[in-house]
Amino acid sequence: MNEFLKILSVFITCIIFYGKAGIPAAVVLFKFSFWKVMLMAVSSAVIGSTLFTYMSSTLIKWRHNFMLKRNRGKQKKTVTKFNRNVVRIKKRFGLIGIAVITPFVGIPIGAYIAERFYKDKKRVIMYLSVAAIVWAIIFYFLLYFFYGAFKKWGVID
Repeated sequence: MNEFLKILSVFITCIIFYGKAGIPAAVVLFKFSFWKVMLMAVSSAVIGSTLFTYMSSTLIKWRHNFMLKRNRGKQKKTVTKFNRNVVRIKKRFGLIGIAVITPFVGIPIGAYIAERFYKDKKRVIMYLSVAAIVWAIIFYFLLYFFYGAFKKWGVID
């Protein structure tokens, strides 16, 4: 039962906080093997990408209909530093750029941004999933090979 709870906690953490907490917890905290980390990280990323892409689509439609009912169809958009950076990445790198930054901002936010700009759900899910697989391998080997250095610096107890 204890092993099941560890796997479940890493799985749920990877769905939401993929690169920030999910994979580091699996490698450093629980010391899972490569294949177990890859299985959990990839499956949670695919499920999270699918779930949050469809939820984002529903949320975007709901917000649009709500704004139309309230007679706020076209409002002046607020420009923030985050919005400016997202639009810059979208224009320069497209869906691939959004997929690459998704593990750092979180799968829910990345799926929302990707769905907001690109309406092809299959393509969005595929790009987010492939990027998650690549980042899972990179994160695993970074944490695995530099574990001693991180421990020496006091980053990991």
